[in-house]
Amino acid sequence: MFSVARRAPKPIRWQHSARLVQAATRSHSPCRYSTTSIPAPTNLEKIISDTIKAAGPISFGTYMQMCLSHPTEGYYMNPSHAVLGSKGDFVTSPEISQVFGEILGIWFLSQFMQAGRGKPIRLIELGPGKGTLTADILRVLSQFSVTKSAVKQVCLVETSPLMKGMQQGTLRSVLERFEGSSDVKLEWYDTLENIPRQEDVFTILVAHEFFDALPFHLIRRTEKGWHEVLLAAGPDPAAPTILKADGSSASTSSFRPVLSSEPSPASMILGMSSQRFLKLPVGSQIEVSPASFKVAHQIGQLLKPVSEDSSSNSAGCALIVDYGGDKAYANSFRAFKQHKIVDVFHRPGECDLTVNVDFEYLKEAIAPNATPLGLLTQGEFLNRMGIMTRVEALVKAAKDEDRKKDIAGSAERLVSLVGMGKQYKIMGISGLKESRLGAETRWPFLDIQSQSSEPS
Repeated sequence: MFSVARRAPKPIRWQHSARLVQAATRSHSPCRYSTTSIPAPTNLEKIISDTIKAAGPISFGTYMQMCLSHPTEGYYMNPSHAVLGSKGDFVTSPEISQVFGEILGIWFLSQFMQAGRGKPIRLIELGPGKGTLTADILRVLSQFSVTKSAVKQVCLVETSPLMKGMQQGTLRSVLERFEGSSDVKLEWYDTLENIPRQEDVFTILVAHEFFDALPFHLIRRTEKGWHEVLLAAGPDPAAPTILKADGSSASTSSFRPVLSSEPSPASMILGMSSQRFLKLPVGSQIEVSPASFKVAHQIGQLLKPVSEDSSSNSAGCALIVDYGGDKAYANSFRAFKQHKIVDVFHRPGECDLTVNVDFEYLKEAIAPNATPLGLLTQGEFLNRMGIMTRVEALVKAAKDEDRKKDIAGSAERLVSLVGMGKQYKIMGISGLKESRLGAETRWPFLDIQSQSSEPS
């Protein structure tokens, strides 16, 4: 099996008894013995513990947001974390092969030719990492005269000062390929909502492994309604005890999940935020991300023409690439450290956290303003877009056998059904109205059957 980016593990399943929700996948004996010392808690672990002790249990969303984005101790904010690449905690498709970004660039080019030709292009990426994907897409657009003169603005939604520096270094040279390159604006925004809608601009937006890092709420349906699963301070009483060499005990975690005694305003609102959730039976548990819904709605607004009387009835297109499916999930929250899955409460602030994306929820947010085109696995999307034709050309042009094998092997990782090709999903979005969508505009999102909406 290939080593893949943040692979989906067997889920961490939570079961509740009275007010306590306890881990149900542990199969350990009551006690474990360790001759190694228990590491001191991280600075962020102390901060979170103090917050809970002072104000009470917190949501999973608050925990996730603090772990990833705390101003000084967050995973993405700390310059000591490699984050991406072989020395980091995960590797992404754009880092594996340039072909991935090139194929996405070809799709964007096709959409522009059909619905935006003649307009200036604004490229937006959410959570651009090192800037590799944006660079690969721009490299494609710079090779065609119709887009070489059209790209006028590149907007990156990024909060990390460290990543902003990397992105600027990655994109500086590729922007010089465009006509009037000195006039091409490279801009950073903290949030998507800060990027204004612009009339007579064709927006191209890409979000790769962005939504899976947005905070979520864990809610459970009971006879009383939807309750929220929160995090309290202190170890889970159901967890095994670790006995150190001197015979003393040590806790394995500073946090434990608990079920709110009554429905909260958040759990009630989220439980009613989709018609699908209203149909779920008592005992159902789902991960719901209002932050994802908000961003998806904003994407739809950006792709909708400012004026219904606009000469073009599309203001852009988008691709969302992430883990997940057309359904809600119950137990997908997981953590990664050095390419391995670890407990979600392990070393807060030092691990990457991710949760599967409910693409149907995103569609519901987008639909009032733009048209979701469907959902494909990454392998299906890349194969339908002709990835192997491009790979064959690169292999043929390679000067030595090692390079040829590297190109072919990297492409295989992207489409493999036992790795990235199946685990990642890709959703297309068009600013065109449903009635104006032809087969060419929908391609490759054709003949798609939706997955079950039952949580898993």
